[in-house]
Amino acid sequence: MKASLSRILEHNGILVIDGSMSTALERMGAALNDSLWTARVLADRPELIRQVHMEYFRAGADCGITCSYQATIPGLMNCGYTKAEAEALIRRSVELFLGARDRWWAEEGAAAGREYPLCLAGAGPYGAYLADGSEFTGEYDVSDQALYDFHARRLELLLEAGADLLLLETQPSLREAVIAARIAEELGADYWVSFSCRDRSRTNRGELIRDCARELSGGFPHLRMIGVNCTKPEFVVSLIEEMKSETALPIAVYPNSGMDYDPAAKTWAGRGDTDFAHYALSYMTAGAVAVGGCCTTAQEQIRQIVQARELFLASGRPKSVRPF
Repeated sequence: MKASLSRILEHNGILVIDGSMSTALERMGAALNDSLWTARVLADRPELIRQVHMEYFRAGADCGITCSYQATIPGLMNCGYTKAEAEALIRRSVELFLGARDRWWAEEGAAAGREYPLCLAGAGPYGAYLADGSEFTGEYDVSDQALYDFHARRLELLLEAGADLLLLETQPSLREAVIAARIAEELGADYWVSFSCRDRSRTNRGELIRDCARELSGGFPHLRMIGVNCTKPEFVVSLIEEMKSETALPIAVYPNSGMDYDPAAKTWAGRGDTDFAHYALSYMTAGAVAVGGCCTTAQEQIRQIVQARELFLASGRPKSVRPF
């Protein structure tokens, strides 16, 4: 069976994205205070990743993000893996998702009348590889060619492994997002771009999100969605409105819970909002057609988003979106 973004949106009205891989893995006892972060689990305890995907499907997710955000060839090689081993681990992130999806579908999904879930191959920014928190600022001094070389082979591997879409996520700057998008276009791959934002109108690098939306609205024929992730939940409605003012592309949002990241300790601090239902409903009302959670969210937030979708559709909102 082939997963289809258009079919899920037509059938469900709103696409429910899964939640955080890292939070779910930590709850299972995985140690993530490592330069590879969740990518370390690909090598050491891959069965946990498969279990996380299964649990998000059971919570109601219509799609899932592979455990590849911080799985990069240079990052893995810096930790002692050969190039061949690094490439195999990147492929494994997709293979684990596909295996979990087929098992869930055979055991539960088909009988329950659910849609076949979409595999989103997560690819984080260059700053994630640096493991110093700079993915939240975009402040790294590298050339356009270096960024191209960094992203190209990984995106190719994720696509070859069978991902349905490439997810260029947590992008702090328009420059890097455009470079990664150009690679996806060269590969002929469907993809979406998701920015991380520091306030109600700007990316973490400081660009207006409306300018980013406008820039990506033309000349990128394989771009299927645009959005924001790993951003404070209270910023998201405004960001949706800003993007909608400059693009007709479908909008996807999956914020964190509102906690603050400490790059030195590699931990999240502060108090997050565990009740996502009211946020999710406000995002749908503002015009988002895909909603999920990022860091410090888990299965309970995804269940809340499913409940919010039911309320949204029950209120008479359209049950399908404009085809694209």
